[in-house]
Amino acid sequence: MDTKSPVTHAAPVLSPVEKATFPILAAISFSHLLNDLIQSLLPAIYPLLKEAYRLDFGQIGIITLTFQCTASLLQPLVGYYTDKRPRPFSLVVGMGFTLIGLLTLSQASSYGLLLLAAGLVGMGSSVFHPESSRVARMASGGRHGFAQSFFQVGGNAGTAIGPLLAAFIVVPFGQPSIAWFSVVALLAMVVLYRVGLWYRERLVLLRSKPRPAETRSPHTRRKILVSITILMLLTFSKNFYTASITSYFTFYLIDRFQLSVQDAQFHLFVFLFAVAAGTLLGGPVGDRFGRKYVIWFSILGVLPFTLMLPYANLFWTGVLSVLIGLILASAFSAILVYATELVPGRVGVIAGLFFGLSFGMGGLGAAVLGHLADVTSIETVYKICSFLPAIGLLTFFLPHERPAVH
Repeated sequence: MDTKSPVTHAAPVLSPVEKATFPILAAISFSHLLNDLIQSLLPAIYPLLKEAYRLDFGQIGIITLTFQCTASLLQPLVGYYTDKRPRPFSLVVGMGFTLIGLLTLSQASSYGLLLLAAGLVGMGSSVFHPESSRVARMASGGRHGFAQSFFQVGGNAGTAIGPLLAAFIVVPFGQPSIAWFSVVALLAMVVLYRVGLWYRERLVLLRSKPRPAETRSPHTRRKILVSITILMLLTFSKNFYTASITSYFTFYLIDRFQLSVQDAQFHLFVFLFAVAAGTLLGGPVGDRFGRKYVIWFSILGVLPFTLMLPYANLFWTGVLSVLIGLILASAFSAILVYATELVPGRVGVIAGLFFGLSFGMGGLGAAVLGHLADVTSIETVYKICSFLPAIGLLTFFLPHERPAVH
């Protein structure tokens, strides 16, 4: 039977015939850059924290788990609430939590305070991602894949820049210099306030128009549940593997190739830059050719390269990390848009669920892999993780969709 997705209380979205609002897409993408730049400072300074607080890899993983869990557990709840009651200025409030977490991190004098700071930054993310994803969709003009990729590439660019800034600012000047990045959070709050003004005006405009007909999913409830489960497993595969890079790649390079902390962070920056480039490609390609094909290519297609990485020399490790980042990153925007189209009218809760799952899997991965590194070796972690993209075979069971060509 067909499953209806009621939109009685759902936040309104733009009709596909309306043009994309590029200044808003640019603003929300830039805000995503600033938000994720701040978040990426945490894993980037792990070598510094490990030495200063005499932490083991398991404790490093718990810091990531704390950050990721506060984000992952709260994001679907925030999305569910704002689907019914949109809050245009909640983005500013979320960035305020991030600002407080940043300042706490700069002054933390104990492991407990480090965990508190990580939790506050995670709370900021729990508000930012589902609401900003909704804004991107509202401003998309129907080009949902492009808008989602454009929004996400800002975040990936920020994630790439963070370790580079950490290498040149935080490593030489120490933990208190993290407070300098409060300027970044304040700038983001100003930009998000302007976005909130547009968001509020758009809600008033859309509510003045006749309510659209109730949206109906073309798939049965069982098919939707199976498909969402598969998409969640694919997200697990992607983010568990990505966690092995973002949290431990610098340690891997230092341990295996005897690189300095700054050189290792530069390699991490190159990987994260490749992730940003791959993200930008995934959405438009999915809009034109179908999101299922993008998911196939990005998850399963990366498998040969992940299998080779643990056995490569330094040069080929750099090359393979770029290829892995470029291909793997194209998956998430395709997965997210595919999921929102499976469950029409529930942009916030779906975005919150999948962003939350991404953070949760990243955090769980960091904790599990950190413990594994302690009891075996960091090289063993990469050998085990190299098989994760094989989960991409499950894409075969996803229903085909008909992409709209714009």
